[in-house]
Amino acid sequence: MDLLENGADDEKYVIFKQDDLFSESFPLMKEIRRQGNLCDVTLKVEDQSFSAHRIVLAATIPYFYAMFTHNMAESRIKEITMKEIEPEALESLINFAYSGQVRIDSSNVQGLMVGASFLQLNKVRNACADFLIERFSPHNVLGIRTFADSLGCIPLVNAADKYIHHYFSKVSLSDEFLNLGFDELIEIIRKDELNVPTEENIFEAAMRWVKFDEEKRAPMLPQVLSKVRLPLLSPQYLADRVATEDLIRTSHQCRDLLDEAKDFHLMPERRGLIQSFRTRARCCDYIIGHIYAVGGLTKNGESVSTVEIYDPITKEWRMGEQMSMLRSRVGVAVTGGKLYAFGGFNGSERLSTVEVYDPKTKKWCQGRTMLCKRSAVGVAALDGHVYVCGGYDGVTSLSTVECYCPKTDTWKTVAPMMKYRSAGGVAPLGGFVYALGGHDGLSIFDSVERYDPAEDVWVKVKPMLNRRCRLGVATLNGKLYACGGYDGNSFLRSVEMYDPNTDTWKLVAPMNVKRSRVALAANMGKLWAIGGYDGESNLSTVEVYDPEANQWTFVASMCAHGGGVGAGVIPIQ
Repeated sequence: MDLLENGADDEKYVIFKQDDLFSESFPLMKEIRRQGNLCDVTLKVEDQSFSAHRIVLAATIPYFYAMFTHNMAESRIKEITMKEIEPEALESLINFAYSGQVRIDSSNVQGLMVGASFLQLNKVRNACADFLIERFSPHNVLGIRTFADSLGCIPLVNAADKYIHHYFSKVSLSDEFLNLGFDELIEIIRKDELNVPTEENIFEAAMRWVKFDEEKRAPMLPQVLSKVRLPLLSPQYLADRVATEDLIRTSHQCRDLLDEAKDFHLMPERRGLIQSFRTRARCCDYIIGHIYAVGGLTKNGESVSTVEIYDPITKEWRMGEQMSMLRSRVGVAVTGGKLYAFGGFNGSERLSTVEVYDPKTKKWCQGRTMLCKRSAVGVAALDGHVYVCGGYDGVTSLSTVECYCPKTDTWKTVAPMMKYRSAGGVAPLGGFVYALGGHDGLSIFDSVERYDPAEDVWVKVKPMLNRRCRLGVATLNGKLYACGGYDGNSFLRSVEMYDPNTDTWKLVAPMNVKRSRVALAANMGKLWAIGGYDGESNLSTVEVYDPEANQWTFVASMCAHGGGVGAGVIPIQ
């Protein structure tokens, strides 16, 4: 019988697919190569030779695809000499072409990465880069950065730079640092992003570098010192350490830089004449720490003393030691490795009391009481001081600002803000304290003002794009972010970013949910929006903003809070 008769449709067909064909074929090809069968090319490097199949190399390695398919001379000759790759690396990468696997270890990673870069095996190169990133230390990161730069591996260069910036104090003690070239040293110490407790660390690092080879490097000291921000050093340090350094005393150019720094302190009215990058505070805010959610509210709106801690390693919240007092609308700041909780509302009255948490002892203790009762308060830590701005005392919104010095355990009143601000946002940026939004009991503000501690004065800056009170504010990558809040009509999920270099605001990706009374914290190069109120209920949810992707994603929710928390990040030591 004809199978196509009776109207059978000869256009119908089936496709059979053997899913394991390639996974079975490549091991067989590897075995054929091991036996030396069917090989049609030999790769020679130094005194070693490796046989292979052109078709396999062309199909799996971009370098050989270009060589064998573009009518180059090597596409026809039997033996090809390779000069830009180590024999061990070439053998590993040929085996990778047949198996899709390669072993990366400390002894072969550099040769393998050079070979993968040359052969255009980008995924292998990236795997080598990831291997090196995981093994950064203060003693090897400068060498790895130089190596990455020679290969043009930008992701590894950027990762090394971030590590150097964050751990500069430790990196500057390494042998690699002392052996840097002049241009390499300058490129590092000029960076805004260096994370140091004080400018003293950078001055001492620069002097160690010069004195390591004093005869050759002493003439370079004026250029090196010009990248150290001497005006940011204390008058005592300038007098007792910098001015007594022989290499500085014997150099006219160095003494001029020292005089500039002294004038900055002695004649503040002339600071406008000597404004330069040397008078600008460094702005590293990349930290890796535990996030503390302090005080706040239950889902029913009652004040709590509860503290939760987010661990970035386990990516989970856990309970911490609770405070001695109930505190919602509390101000939180971290300075000197300790976390401070300022004021707040205990359910019946506004507070002037302060509590201090020491992560080493895992205990809270009573701090020096503020001069005023304050809830819905904004706080910012800057240069070893904490500025507590505005808030609500139970009767009226406040414009007053007080400054706490942990070293002397004292409070003092500084210049008041230009506006009465309750439920505003406060954050440090570039040596200034910024106060954003809030309300005075009648109006909700879009206005922003900036405090200069050196001049003890507030000045207006560009207002936000939206009116906001009960907003979250934080600093990240030298930019200021204002997040969520309430505009008088709506609960907000919008987020805007301020760039002080251009004095402009722009909208970035909005959060996934509306959040007023949201706490915002910068950690691990991202922003963490914690809790809040969406107009219907208090929130325990948390979402994270990635500035590179311009995207918010949810992470683990808090366990015991219903929003309204204060938040601070204590760096992991």
